Amino acid sequence: MLLMALLFCTAAPILRATEVTFFEFPAIEGGTISTEQWAGKPYLVVNTASRCAFTKQYADLQRLYDKYRNEGFGIIAVPSDDFRQELDSDAEIKNFCELNYDIDMPMTSSLSVKGPDAHPFFKAMSEQAEYIPEWNFYKILIGVNGQAIGSWSSTTKPMAGKITKVIEAELAKSH
Repeated sequence: MLLMALLFCTAAPILRATEVTFFEFPAIEGGTISTEQWAGKPYLVVNTASRCAFTKQYADLQRLYDKYRNEGFGIIAVPSDDFRQELDSDAEIKNFCELNYDIDMPMTSSLSVKGPDAHPFFKAMSEQAEYIPEWNFYKILIGVNGQAIGSWSSTTKPMAGKITKVIEAELAKSH
């Protein structure tokens, strides 16, 4: 009986770890961004804001994207006003990012990242991995297996070794 209970309890995480869920985000320029394009590759999802002390991280996010995109790595910047530091419209956000940071990484429309109105990706991350953005520029890395494998707060810069080492390890698995 105890053996059956142990087998039953350990089976759920094993099955859960093999599940891959793809998400769609509304793109800031229209259309959608699907995470399916990075199936078998790592990608980083970052909630962003244009009027935040960490906004300058856009430059490093773009550098990170440029460094690894040819290997299949992706980034999704998710503007959000959940912390009351985002511009009023998608057009303003897009213009701000292009003019100030020359952004060409995938970017969504402004979305909620926490609470009951959170985008399904962020709801799933809070339920499955307890990754809940505490502030702007919270970073969630999805590994080659389609599962969240790490998160970093606003204070961790996108080009920090603790992020790039994990990205590089995941990219090595995807070849």
